[in-house]
Amino acid sequence: MQHPVRSVRRAQPATPARGRLQSLVQGGRRRPRRIAMLSVHTSPLHQPGTGDAGGMNVYIVELAKRLAELNIEVEVFTRAICSDDAPTVELAPGVLVRHVTAGPYEGLVKEDLPAQLCAFTHGVLRTEAGHRPGHYDLVHSHYWLSGQVGWLAAERWGVPLVHTMHTMAKVKNAALAEGDTPEPPARVIGETQVVEAADRLIANTTEEAAELARFYAARPDQLAVVHPGVNLDVFRPAAPGAERARRAARARLGLPADAAVLLFAGRIQPLKAPDVLLRAVAVLLERRPELRERLVVPVVGGPSGTGLARPESLHKLAAQLGIGDVVRFHPPVGQALLAEWYRAATALVMPSYSESFGLVALEAQACGTPVVAAAVGGLPVAVRDGETGTLVAGHDPVDWSYALEPYATDPGLVARRGAAAARHAAGFGWDTAAATTAEVYAGSLARSVGRLAGARQRRP
Repeated sequence: MQHPVRSVRRAQPATPARGRLQSLVQGGRRRPRRIAMLSVHTSPLHQPGTGDAGGMNVYIVELAKRLAELNIEVEVFTRAICSDDAPTVELAPGVLVRHVTAGPYEGLVKEDLPAQLCAFTHGVLRTEAGHRPGHYDLVHSHYWLSGQVGWLAAERWGVPLVHTMHTMAKVKNAALAEGDTPEPPARVIGETQVVEAADRLIANTTEEAAELARFYAARPDQLAVVHPGVNLDVFRPAAPGAERARRAARARLGLPADAAVLLFAGRIQPLKAPDVLLRAVAVLLERRPELRERLVVPVVGGPSGTGLARPESLHKLAAQLGIGDVVRFHPPVGQALLAEWYRAATALVMPSYSESFGLVALEAQACGTPVVAAAVGGLPVAVRDGETGTLVAGHDPVDWSYALEPYATDPGLVARRGAAAARHAAGFGWDTAAATTAEVYAGSLARSVGRLAGARQRRP
């Protein structure tokens, strides 16, 4: 039986934080001085590509760094998963990661964490209580678990709550991979509560904003669209020319110089659909057997989510399909080496069933590599169909085999679309994303002051 969604009404506690909100705006300081950023279930210090670490980790790291460069201090609260975790770690100048003890260090998966939110909230509130009142000017929570904590912290401190969903249960359940486990009703309820509580909701794309309105009744005045960015210092085409750079990257990675390299990079789970790539490759080789001698399909990443239940399933599938000789499995890698993989690839392949944006697609394009992606979520924004890559409707392996074939057989197409991809991605720097996010913060602060002023005028 589903429990009714609680109605959330923001209290107006009499705290010095109110005065700080007024001084931030009235004194001309439109942006917050310090924010509490919440990432309960995954740390920005973790390696993306395995477990629960992925695009959200990259998002938080890059956004926090760029906000700090705008003189907004960021303190990221995340759950400690090891007794050796230092209480605080400086991620970058102006960015502090705080490890909060909430539940056992090991043995908890993301689905177990709702039971630990009370302990995590206690840790966050206790940290703030150790400072002078008004230490944090705003809360920015990421993912619904963090939103539950952020809602309570923001209400307690009398500051705005800005929330970024990253993924949504109703959206994921509407496009569930075959055999995958649907998101539970408790998450749907939790997300609905967070949407009701948040002052502003940051969506990656206009489509995601529309989904927040359609599925969760988000108000238009809550919604702000901020495209994620890409680290253009790390993810960039290598000099000299693209083909020479690709050959050099392949030599460093032990790949054949003249291979057609169809790369999958990301967490191995049904949602990301690496099996669709393998099935499409099997169909392609059945139709074009002469490609077998030069086709290489690297899978760079580790099991995650429901994929943890069968971590060997993709290896078995490659063997069953008779393509074990062309598929190569590699563990997750850091950003610098990941950029090498992108530069070495003929094309990046993203057959996902759902993507709020698809940072991997943007990273690959920034390296001058075209992308073949599913036409879902934010991928039509990240990839320009027919210009920087190909968007595929649905997940039929036959359709995907035809979409992949030109990239495996036409070097001229790869060169043209790779060059266009690099130009396209150059417009998505994190500096722009951070500046736009800072303006969302400023607007939230101004609205909070306006609400306070209106409440005072209504008093008898």
